[in-house]
Amino acid sequence: METNEIKNLENLRELTARYFNTQNPSANTKGKYTAQISLQNYYELGSTITNMLKMCILALEQQEHKISETDQHSSINVMLILEMVLEMFPLDEFEVFDEINKMCLADS
Repeated sequence: METNEIKNLENLRELTARYFNTQNPSANTKGKYTAQISLQNYYELGSTITNMLKMCILALEQQEHKISETDQHSSINVMLILEMVLEMFPLDEFEVFDEINKMCLADS
């Protein structure tokens, strides 16, 4: 390999070591990864999940209620929001990250 290619590969390894820490190899299953979120305790985990569910329920309930023409602008279009989130989610970029991570792990 040329000097520039070696240097680029070393830089890429440094970047992956520094930034690719969201998911970790699963201890139980080869080829599977886990991602963690930091929480204080089980209560905070339960509260977080509960609040997410409540938000979805409230948004869906609001959709069910008949809204007058004047209030139509203040309603939440949950389907539209979820469609936009799906469109915004960078799955292709995540695939590239996986490939780069595999390459760097294989060369280690």
